[in-house]
Amino acid sequence: MIIDRNVAAYCILESDLLSRALEKVDQNRSRVAFTVDNTQRPTGVLSDGDVRRWLIDRGYADLSVPVSAVARPRFVSALLTDPPEKVTQLFRDGIDVIPLLDAHGHLAAFATLQDRDPVIGPFTIGKTQQTLIVAEIGNNHNGDPGLARHLVDLAHASGADCVKFQMRQISSLYRNGGGVSVMREDLGTEYTLDLLARFNLPADSLLDVMDYARRLGLLPLCTPWDPASVEILDTWGVDAFKIASADLTNHDLLIRVAATAKPVLLSTGMSRESEIAESVGLLQAAGTPLVLLHCNSTYPTPLKDVNLSYIPHLADRYGCPVGYSGHERGAAVAVAAVALGARVIEKHFTVDRTMEGVDHKVSLLPDEFADMVQAIRDVDAALGNGGERCISQGEMINRENLAKSLVATRAIARGERVEESDIHVASPGRGIQPNRKTELIGRRMTRDIAAGDFFYAGDLADAPIRPRSYRLRRQWGIPVRYHDLDRIVTASNPDFVEYHLSYRDLDEDPGDSLAGAYDLDFVVHCPELFEGDFLLDLCADEEQVRERSIRELERVIAVTRRLRGFHRPQKTPIPIVTNVGGFSSDGPRPGSQTTALYRRLEACLARLDADDIEILPQTMPPFPWHFGGQSHHNIFVDGEEIGEYCQRNRRRICLDISHSQLACTHARRSMRTFLDAVGPFVGHMHIADAKGVDGEGLQIGEGDIDFGTLSAQLQRVAPSAGFIPEIWQGHKNDGEGFWTAMDRLEQWF
Repeated sequence: MIIDRNVAAYCILESDLLSRALEKVDQNRSRVAFTVDNTQRPTGVLSDGDVRRWLIDRGYADLSVPVSAVARPRFVSALLTDPPEKVTQLFRDGIDVIPLLDAHGHLAAFATLQDRDPVIGPFTIGKTQQTLIVAEIGNNHNGDPGLARHLVDLAHASGADCVKFQMRQISSLYRNGGGVSVMREDLGTEYTLDLLARFNLPADSLLDVMDYARRLGLLPLCTPWDPASVEILDTWGVDAFKIASADLTNHDLLIRVAATAKPVLLSTGMSRESEIAESVGLLQAAGTPLVLLHCNSTYPTPLKDVNLSYIPHLADRYGCPVGYSGHERGAAVAVAAVALGARVIEKHFTVDRTMEGVDHKVSLLPDEFADMVQAIRDVDAALGNGGERCISQGEMINRENLAKSLVATRAIARGERVEESDIHVASPGRGIQPNRKTELIGRRMTRDIAAGDFFYAGDLADAPIRPRSYRLRRQWGIPVRYHDLDRIVTASNPDFVEYHLSYRDLDEDPGDSLAGAYDLDFVVHCPELFEGDFLLDLCADEEQVRERSIRELERVIAVTRRLRGFHRPQKTPIPIVTNVGGFSSDGPRPGSQTTALYRRLEACLARLDADDIEILPQTMPPFPWHFGGQSHHNIFVDGEEIGEYCQRNRRRICLDISHSQLACTHARRSMRTFLDAVGPFVGHMHIADAKGVDGEGLQIGEGDIDFGTLSAQLQRVAPSAGFIPEIWQGHKNDGEGFWTAMDRLEQWF
């Protein structure tokens, strides 16, 4: 059993919408949510099965009803103060999450049989999460509250997630009241007591410093060395307790901490394996969310004694997240610990290693700590999520360009069987990979194939995807190039088309490919790449880049006006979807610079002759793929910023669902919140799936997006915006990827 105080993962206001509840149910692995009233008292329970039964009874889906209309009012609960064994007895089939209430009936925590990653403040500690980096200030403030605050400021500037201190009630902690002069102790103990007597901050002063850290956005933690300190910190509202190695065998202290039902970070230094097992068992039996920190309690630790290989052993044996609390000099070992699985790193932090006190000697200075933070973040990014080998987005691009595929050596008619002699292996890799050649041999083709054409995955399907008429609640279109518009128009029933222009198209006459007046509206997608490897950037620092970007966009506007003659008259300005720039190659720009980027964009757009044109800046992913590799995008990734820009300039945007999901995942923010911010300003949409932080343009259903929930949200915030399916390489095999997407989207849109 685990006691989880992260109540937000499971509960939702009873007045909130069912669509929001489904998000909650989908996000937590228990697949259940509890409704609460405005006083945080639980009022009902909602599971996947409850929603399915409700939908069957209704016969249709209306996700805009209050969740209270669907939730069951009867549920099992317990008191937070109930013994663990009593709570455990309440679990049975269908009940694996139990609300725990305080004495007033308010929701305080949840007991669950599932192993959940511990949540400490805003941070989740788990294999797929970013490493929590703790600046251990401890007593390095040397008893000076001003220095303590200065250290907090420096830790914040260095990129720490958390600052940690130590709290002792010396008069009760040591025998004889901790008086150095009356104690007959070893020299080491006498030295330690002398430092503590002079450098220990009173509880009130320490809590003031922790309040200050919290206001800066840092997670403040503290190691209690005695039960009285536990009481003080629990009353103050600390998010978790750190237990020092010296107290690993102090079961009375562990039991007192476990009674708070808060997560515990337990250092394992100066302990035997049997002692670790005993203390871990005690805490886990109490339902305590636990993180074990590998540690060698020597100051400084010789490298031969660090034994980083123990980290995987800790994780495997005790089944909980692990970290590393290091006392060696430098930062290299801490970075290596992350590579071995440490999800928490704790390192001592100081402004001067020559100051009095043993911890200063093994501490990192602010610039050293900042370098360690950057190195750990690099390792975090490089570790990935494990699992089976997948092809990254960048590899997919290179595979298309560099790999080989199967090509027809002759014209093959529909219905004809493919022989081995009909197949040739050649670059580029746009078609079926060569290892699938035997699957192709002997199959009858369901389409006509010209000599030199690629064989595609659809040629291996018994019932390949073909375009048809679609019935949707909103306007929709298909991406096209000049040469394939006629085929698209006759194959299906789009309301409009979106011309995806290359820079070479700007010099072509559309009339060479377009047959005449089409009874369709149209949108234009501006090229990103222009002749000479030039990337459009209306926000660039360099004036010459902005000037050329304006000239190139003016050419796109001229082509857009030329295209009017091939389509029915449109009552509104013609939309041009544009990646307006604002990217950087070496890393993200500081948030303080984004205002200047938006201002440059506004100035450039104001110079365009575009009264009959609507420029729609596209929402962007955090790590877009440009010519030459992956970049960092600095604007049109944050929902609130986008909303402010649109409101200030009375402009609309193209909402790229895939891009924006990647941005939300990277920022650890809700897509719902993003859509609430940008929804009123959406003039057009690109729809594709997304995975992780840079898996963009995926086929519908092959990424992380819940399209049922997404559809309900879009119907609420942007009901009139049209869309295209923008699947990466969706145009191959006569648009097979686009038609597959439309087949899947039809059920929701």
